[in-house]
This record gives sequence, structure tokens and C-alpha cells, in this order.
Amino acid sequence: MDLAIVGLGRMGANMARRLHRAEHRVVAYNRSQDKTEEIMAEGLEGAFAPAEVVEKLSQPRVVWLMVPAGDATEATLVEFAELLSPGDTLVDGGNANFHDSKRRHEMLKAQGIHFVDAGISGGVWGLTNGYGTMVGGDREAVEPLEPVFRALA
Repeated sequence: MDLAIVGLGRMGANMARRLHRAEHRVVAYNRSQDKTEEIMAEGLEGAFAPAEVVEKLSQPRVVWLMVPAGDATEATLVEFAELLSPGDTLVDGGNANFHDSKRRHEMLKAQGIHFVDAGISGGVWGLTNGYGTMVGGDREAVEPLEPVFRALA
């Protein structure tokens, strides 16, 4: 499966690495170019703008956000939602308040975009030991992502 990981802090970058090692195609993006260049040097594909991320993904697209909960997640989610098409999926891997997740689900559903809330546990050790993922979303959005969840576990 191909997907984008947006947010290449320690957890996001290590998730991208783990998925890449499991032979998923990962398009990595971080708003600071140096983080994207760093992970590209390891052989992962990168992008330097949200539109480029979306352009590089095959449809239906999957964009997994690994940015801090709150304003950063909201701004990034809105930015990508404007670029995605009906049938695409946005995954929030941050530790969002469930009220925010419910609101985002409804907002994206109105656009025909799937939303999956996938809180991640495992910290920086997840690259080696795997990640626990607490997944919420409609079955039609979650089931296609099962190979990704298994690769992260």
C-alpha cells in the first residue's frame, strides 16, 4: 500500500521507516525541509509541499498525520482536506481529544473523505518494538488500512 506520513518528528519518522521496511510505499513530508531530506537520504520518497504529497499518491489516497494535537493537527488536516478527493482517507495519528475527532469525522464525511482516528503508542522505541494503535473510524475506512496497522504493530 502507498501512503503519506506527514510530520517527521521522532515518532512520525520512525513510523515511516518501519512501514518502508515492511515494503509499503511511503511519501514522507515535514513542513521543515531538513527532516524530509534526512529521511529521503535513507531511501524513502519525500515531498516538499502538501500538493506534491497528494500528487505522488495513487488513488484512493491515504494521508497519515503525525503532528501535535490541537492547532497543528487542525491546520494540517484542513490544508490536506482541501487537496484530497472523495474516497481518500485522512488518518490522525496524534493524541486528539475525541470531541475533535468526532467533529473532524463529520467535516470530512461531508466532503466524501474518510477519517480514521489512530492514536499511537510506542514512542521512539516503536521502530524496533512496534506500535500500539487505538483505531476508530468507519469500517469502510479502517479495513483497507489493516496491512498498515499490522506493519506498525
